[in-house]
Amino acid sequence: MKNLYLLLAICLLIGCSEKREEVTLSGLKKADFEASFEGKETGLYVLTNKNGAEACITNYGGRLVSVMVPDKEGQLTDVVLGYDNIFDYVAVDGNFGALIGRYGNRIAHGRFTLDGVTYELPQNNNGHCLHGGPNGYHTCMWDARQIDDQTLELTYISPDGEAGFPGNLTIKVIYKLTDENAVDIAYEATTDKPTLANLTNHSYFNLSGRPGSQILDHQLMIHADRYTPVNKTLIPLGELASVEATPMDLRRPVAIGAHIDDAFEQLVNGGGYDHNWVLNSNGDINVLAAKAISPVSGIGLEVYTTEPGIQFYSGNFMSGSDKGKHNVIYPHRGAFCLETQHYPDSPNQPEFPSTVLRPGEKYHSRCIYKFTVE
Repeated sequence: MKNLYLLLAICLLIGCSEKREEVTLSGLKKADFEASFEGKETGLYVLTNKNGAEACITNYGGRLVSVMVPDKEGQLTDVVLGYDNIFDYVAVDGNFGALIGRYGNRIAHGRFTLDGVTYELPQNNNGHCLHGGPNGYHTCMWDARQIDDQTLELTYISPDGEAGFPGNLTIKVIYKLTDENAVDIAYEATTDKPTLANLTNHSYFNLSGRPGSQILDHQLMIHADRYTPVNKTLIPLGELASVEATPMDLRRPVAIGAHIDDAFEQLVNGGGYDHNWVLNSNGDINVLAAKAISPVSGIGLEVYTTEPGIQFYSGNFMSGSDKGKHNVIYPHRGAFCLETQHYPDSPNQPEFPSTVLRPGEKYHSRCIYKFTVE
C-alpha cells in the first residue's frame, strides 16, 4: 500500500505543533498539509493575483485544493471541493482536484495493444482501467517549484511499467493563476518508449458558494454537436452521435438537473451525465469549449482547451458521506467536473484521435478554467 497512514498522522501532529500557523483566504492551514510521504515532503502552495483571488495546490497528486474568486456581491468564494488536510487526501480513495494520468478516463478491460505488444493495466472500475488505475498520478508525489506568486511548476517521472504502461514518461505541469481570474494548466511530457498520454485535471466544482448544496440549478453549456455514447460500463460504443433532440444537447445553457433523470438510455447508463463531448472548438484554446453559471452566486466558469473532448460528470457517484473542507458534507451531485481530454478508450478505438506518444515527440495539452461574474 502506498498510503502510510500512521506516518502521515505522526508527521501532521509534529507539523501542527512546531510550525507557525499560516492560514489561507479559504481557511486552509499550511501546517495541515506538511508531512513526509514516499520520502518526499508534502506542502500547500498558494497562488495569488492582483485581484486578490487565490488558488491553493498540494504536490500530493498535484491537486487543486481551493480556488477563491469573487461572487456577484464581490465576496471571495471557494468554488472547488476537497479536504483541509493532507491526511484525508491520502486516506480517501478519490480524485478531488487531482492531476490524472497516465490515461485520463477509461481503457476497456484494462488492456491495449501498441506496435504489436499487448499491455495489461489495473482493472479498477467495472473491469476497466480508470484514470491510470488505483495508484495513478492522483496518488503520486510531484516535485514542486513555485516560480512566482502566480505560478507553480510540478514535475513527475512516471517509470517504465508503472501501472502497466510502457516507457519512462517525464511530465511537467504548470499551474498559473492569471490576472483574469483563470487557473491556466499547461501539460508537457516526453517518453523514451512508445506509450500513451492523456492527462487532465479532475476538479469538482460547485460555483454557488454553498459547498453542501447540489449543482442541479447550475446552467451549463457545452460547445459540441456530438458526443461519444457509452455502454452500461461507460465504455464508448465507437460512434460520434448527434446531440440533436436529446438531453445531451447542451449547446445552449440548460440547468444540469433539467433532464438528468430522464429515461434516456445514455443517462441511465451513466446514472446521470458522465460522458465525453466532441468539442466544436477543434483544439483552439481561444474558442469557448464550455461554460457553467450558478444563479445563486453569479459565478461563471468558462473552459478553454487544446483537447478534442471534454468529460462532463455530474457527481452521480458522490455518496453523500464525504466530509470535506470545514466539515461540510458533500451531497449526491454536489459538484460537477469538466475534464478536458482525448476520448475514453481511444487506444482500442482506432477511429478516435490517437493518444500515442513516441520518443522524440512532445505531448502538449492546455486547459484554462476562467472564472467570471454574471
